[in-house]
Amino acid sequence: MPTRPRKTPLRKTRTRSRPSPRLARSPRSSHARPASREKWVYLFDEGRADMKDLLGGKGANLAEMVRIGLPVPPGFVVTTRACNAFLSEGSRFPEGLWAQELAALRKLEKRTGRSFGDPENALLVSCRSGAKFSMPGMMDTLLNLGLNDAVVEGLASETGDARFAQDAYRRLVQMFGTVVLGLPHEPFEQVLERYRHQRGLQNDSALPLEDLKAITEAFQSLIREKAGRDFPQDPVEQLRLATEAVFRSWKGKRAVDYRNAAGIPHDLGTAVNIVTMVFGNRGEDSGTGVVTTRNVSTGEREMEGDYLSNAQGEDVVSGARPTLRISALKELHPKLYAQLGRICQKLERHFRDVQDVEFTIEQGRLWVLQTRDAKRTAQAAVRIAVELVGERLLRREEAVLRVKPEQLDFFLHPQFAPDDKKAARERGDLLATGLNVSPGAASGVVAFDADTAERWSREEKKAVIMVRPETKPDDVHGMLAARGILTSRGGRTSHAALVARQFGKPAVVGVSEMEVDCERRQLTVAGRVLREGDTVSIDGTTGEVFAGRLETLIPDLKDPYILKLLKWADDFRELGVYANADYPRDARKARELGAEGIGLCRTEHMFFEKDRLPHVQRMILARTDAERDEALARLLPFQREDFLGLFRTMEGQPVTIRLLDPPLHEFLPNHDGLLHDVTELETRLELRKGRPGTAELEEQLARKRRMLEAVESMREANPMLGLRGVRLGIHLPSLVRMQVRAILEAACQCAREGMRVLPKIMIPLIAHSNELRVEKETLESEARAVMKEQGQKVAYQFGTMIEVPRAALTADQIAEEAEFFSFGTNDLTQTTYGISRDDAETGFLSEYLHKRILPENPFATLDQRGVGSLMELAVKLGRKTRPGLDLGICGEHGGDPKTISFCHRLGLDYVSCSPYRVPIARLAAAHAALASR
Repeated sequence: MPTRPRKTPLRKTRTRSRPSPRLARSPRSSHARPASREKWVYLFDEGRADMKDLLGGKGANLAEMVRIGLPVPPGFVVTTRACNAFLSEGSRFPEGLWAQELAALRKLEKRTGRSFGDPENALLVSCRSGAKFSMPGMMDTLLNLGLNDAVVEGLASETGDARFAQDAYRRLVQMFGTVVLGLPHEPFEQVLERYRHQRGLQNDSALPLEDLKAITEAFQSLIREKAGRDFPQDPVEQLRLATEAVFRSWKGKRAVDYRNAAGIPHDLGTAVNIVTMVFGNRGEDSGTGVVTTRNVSTGEREMEGDYLSNAQGEDVVSGARPTLRISALKELHPKLYAQLGRICQKLERHFRDVQDVEFTIEQGRLWVLQTRDAKRTAQAAVRIAVELVGERLLRREEAVLRVKPEQLDFFLHPQFAPDDKKAARERGDLLATGLNVSPGAASGVVAFDADTAERWSREEKKAVIMVRPETKPDDVHGMLAARGILTSRGGRTSHAALVARQFGKPAVVGVSEMEVDCERRQLTVAGRVLREGDTVSIDGTTGEVFAGRLETLIPDLKDPYILKLLKWADDFRELGVYANADYPRDARKARELGAEGIGLCRTEHMFFEKDRLPHVQRMILARTDAERDEALARLLPFQREDFLGLFRTMEGQPVTIRLLDPPLHEFLPNHDGLLHDVTELETRLELRKGRPGTAELEEQLARKRRMLEAVESMREANPMLGLRGVRLGIHLPSLVRMQVRAILEAACQCAREGMRVLPKIMIPLIAHSNELRVEKETLESEARAVMKEQGQKVAYQFGTMIEVPRAALTADQIAEEAEFFSFGTNDLTQTTYGISRDDAETGFLSEYLHKRILPENPFATLDQRGVGSLMELAVKLGRKTRPGLDLGICGEHGGDPKTISFCHRLGLDYVSCSPYRVPIARLAAAHAALASR
């Protein structure tokens, strides 16, 4: 890992550092201008943890660790403002920046007693990115800056270890070529592989000195050939070019992809951290590691991480070398392990959160190089938040805010069915077991590179498992598109593990017995060969890898920590949380997950059941009122039983039932299919003309023709805006009267059983208050008739959905008739935008999002400026007419945390979402309430 102050007192002959002659000269280009008043550079002892906006997370935390007395190598930070100024000025340093960076370097020389570029007493530094929010591996880092052909000889003489010095130089030249000059990694890796192969070695750490010298020369030749320039021998030029490269990496594709996925703003910029080098590759009393202060997979209170003896930091995170568990450090260096434990405890208590700590041991001395809030699985996030309350480091409110609502998806992530797993083991389909670094289960086709994974997932809609020897930051777009990640190398703090945990992807890494051949597009494990496109299943909870596809199940929400956290969330939230549920089984699951009512029951789903659809079709095709009434009479018992099941399941909680909404043609066969059937039957009859036995065909043809005639009579140019919703109810009053009768007969029966019921009858697609008045009169008449027949009184309400702009604009008039409003934001978004959701989401919408014409998918996250303004007006007008008007939302947006926050600010009474998003909505509602305090 980077950085390097001296371990022993400086010799008397070196107590005065000699500033590099280059530091006194003006740099190239136009930067010899008068110094700017802007402070672009901060020494570590000038910063604090609360300066993340300016110093980035890494720089601010390094400064904070210096402030609390931890062993941090000396260094300084170039600010995020400098990065943004550099990028906005056409990749030119802003006025005064370079002069300040050189001045800070002189102070570093003074503090370390070393000189940058002095072969006899060289100061070496790392140059590392560090944005406000952690983006592991997404931007660039350079180590060992300050080495050149002369300095490497001096370093070898000073340390008495020529191999160590040459290895450090080799690493710098390689990083400089790929990071600063943008050359591909492969030619450099091929050189290394050639020398490893000649020696029969698996990794670079055993290459002898003469090979490292030859490799360094080969790297310099590669740079000369591919970049058209020499590797710079001037250390000051190295530093300048490295600073520019880190600034530019903020705009790199992998960094942009990561920010898009993580919701990180693109205008923050990255800081640049210049840190004195310490070396973990100085021998067996040296090493490097990454440790988290708790287990970030499960949340258990134990240090967890990876360690490598005689190595530098990128060896750990790249997964290029097999790592040791951090507990191995206890055996190797017990005193250092104990010191590391004390440091971890101090950091966790100081930052009041689990920390991800990078450290290096140089010849028996421990240095801390970075701390940041640790990435963790959702399971760990919940447990950690709850336990930190018990340890009095957090308040309950803070614990609730520490867990993102979206993270609760994990607790509802698919897991492999136990019986299916058992059968797979018995079949011999268990291929291997690796490290279980990110929980959840996924099956998919194997893709061996990020581009293929992304293409198959997005364009061909395949479930993909991305398989690599190890992942690199350039693979992030494929990792985001894949269902799961599988690697043959890497540890618990490898790049693959960090990204998988960040984005909730199941991942298994470090499957050492698996050989991944990306060139031949195949993997070999347990004597079996799987090729690209074959199916595998990975269990990120256990680390198991299976051949073929396994059945998945949604687990129950029984984790004691999540139950406690959600109980706290319920104490803080003000919004009610209801569920969209059409069947008793959905309602039961919703109640299990904490729903307080049903916000939307779509009655049309009940009509599609096999035993009901023939009666629905007979009702639609009826030529007389008597035929229609007979079909409706057959449907009535079905509907009554449906509602009985819902009422009994919800046991006194509100149940909002939407009357039939879609156009009737949706219950009939497809027009083109019918036309094809009629044509085929006509052809068959024509061919059999004059022969006996055609009566059955003639009967089939007559039925198909009647059905086709009915379908053609109902065809509309734009069915979404046609005869549906309240218009259908006014056109066929007997249909909605039957539905209201079924609802209230079921309610009366429950009341007789001593059960409290709260039916809310919702009339869809109202655009004019007169529609609601006419429909309500019809339905109130039916309701009174049912109560009289049943000899029972049951409280009920009539309300409406606000799902077209005119309804929102005239909500004061509609509220004269409606006792509640429910915002149907799916249709309200369609009618406000003039966009068909089905057509847009399979067509141009992805292009709009890619080109940033729309910032977000308006069907996933509510458009607050447009659709939200209509909702705000409807709330204001509706409650002006009816102050106690009950208001909710029942579109798909009801489970979206951003939308829930908006609904809280709007003053709605409840949100309604799918059953499996109820826990997310509960937590999001608590976040909204706490944020408004």
